[in-house]
Amino acid sequence: MKKTKPAKNPPQPPKSRSKYWPWIVLLAVLLCTSALRWRLLDTPLERDEGEYAYAAQLLLQGEAPYAQVYSMKMPGIYAAYAVILALFGQTHAAIHLGLLIINALTVVLMFLLARRLFDPLTGLAAAVALALLSLGQHVHGISANAEHFVLPLALGGIVLLLRALDTEKLWPLLLAAALLGMSFLMKQHGAAFIIFAGLYLICRQWRRQPFQWKPAIIKITLFIIVLLLPFLITCGILAAAGAFEKFWFWTFGYAREYAAGLSLSKGYAVFVTRISDVVNLAPLLWILAGIGLISLWLNKSFRQRRDFVGGFLFFSLVAICPGLYFRPHYFLFLLPVVSLLAGLGAAGVAALFAPYKSALMSKAIPLLLAGVILFQAGYQQRKFLFFLSPADVSRTTYPGNPFVESLEIAKYLQRHTDHNDRLAVIGSEPQIYFYTRCRSASRYIYTYEMVRDHRHAQDMQQEMMRQVEAARPKYLILVLIDISWGIQPPDEMQQWFQDFPRQYYRQVGVVDVFLYPKKSQYYWDQDAAGYAPQSPARIFIYQRKD
Repeated sequence: MKKTKPAKNPPQPPKSRSKYWPWIVLLAVLLCTSALRWRLLDTPLERDEGEYAYAAQLLLQGEAPYAQVYSMKMPGIYAAYAVILALFGQTHAAIHLGLLIINALTVVLMFLLARRLFDPLTGLAAAVALALLSLGQHVHGISANAEHFVLPLALGGIVLLLRALDTEKLWPLLLAAALLGMSFLMKQHGAAFIIFAGLYLICRQWRRQPFQWKPAIIKITLFIIVLLLPFLITCGILAAAGAFEKFWFWTFGYAREYAAGLSLSKGYAVFVTRISDVVNLAPLLWILAGIGLISLWLNKSFRQRRDFVGGFLFFSLVAICPGLYFRPHYFLFLLPVVSLLAGLGAAGVAALFAPYKSALMSKAIPLLLAGVILFQAGYQQRKFLFFLSPADVSRTTYPGNPFVESLEIAKYLQRHTDHNDRLAVIGSEPQIYFYTRCRSASRYIYTYEMVRDHRHAQDMQQEMMRQVEAARPKYLILVLIDISWGIQPPDEMQQWFQDFPRQYYRQVGVVDVFLYPKKSQYYWDQDAAGYAPQSPARIFIYQRKD
């Protein structure tokens, strides 16, 4: 009788822990990048952060946005800052701690998006790329700008939208609409991601076979209704607080004129300069993203997602274009799609080596290439990330801006004021109000809005001067720095901020503002009385005589 061979052990399913390795690596990356951000928590606030923080302080005191602060910014960012201040305290370090958490959430959502679209390897590579790119000095990655708060809402909405389309469930679709609607409340630029998501939903419904009109119309209608709810609720709250008219003027009326922006030729020149700065921080990562873009057409397994990635890329570019100003922090909107493409590039490179049986070729070389890319991205910014003090990081990131000096000025003012005192900062440094916890004598917390060439400029200048004169602030801070004004103020305004302090105030502080590495010089009280500034950039602090 023929002996039967013993049956081979049936193939065992992969150990369950294997599915957790991307999460383990992602956690390690988040810990590393969070450690870098933790080191820089004490970086002084820049002016947009100062505005958000000051408006959030007022919000926590029961003041509606736009009642005491005139700004083009959307109210959602003030609410987000108010949550951070309530949770972690009213300090600049607390704000950057909030940013650390927001950024970590954004990176996780990037992983979930890329994994759902492709696979865990692509998701992990995309998340690592975003974690590194969003730290970039040339995108102001360490500052808690509104773009950082748009991204988790937009990415979260897109992830849920994809889940809704894949599972045919309604609740992810409605939650996606709510998150996308809130992204617009953080910054108007969030509309680009809303349009992308809406068009993608419509296209997916249209391509369904067999096509059914009724379910498609119901889903799209519900999506639009929920999408609009956050904005409509916000409008209702502002109307009840009596601030709707100002809100509408500043965020839509005046913002539309501001968005008229630069000419096409000037805008293009700014774009070329800024994108060069951003790419030069991590050129290998951008090359990898280029490989990923090519892979969309060459790799058959990627082609089915080509429409999504192409649309995501187009609308991410749209998000950075309003006004053609191309502010450095606008490029944060471009980083998720670049990271997604970098993830595709990494997956494509790994696929090239996968057929080799040799462990050296199939695993070691791809890992070595990944290590080189990551090392280069960190090495390129080694001074910024590892060695500069928080103060020097601010001075090198924002050269010529008095952000470090604002913190020192606020320390002097804190010793001589209480929270009931009023200040007037004649410049664009609202962070001083936040640091001192004193209220502004005027609702205009930026001067550059008043001296730009637009039809409301003269009325704004007159209103600001009347408000300051009526409030009779205890201290007046005159910021004579070009970058704080944007352009030269008109003669009438220059005459006013010479005559008004001379008549009612005495000089108690002078700051000579110097560029890095030279330190600014501070003179207070008796030392300030007869001091003649040596720098063309200077700040004067005056105290009311009576």
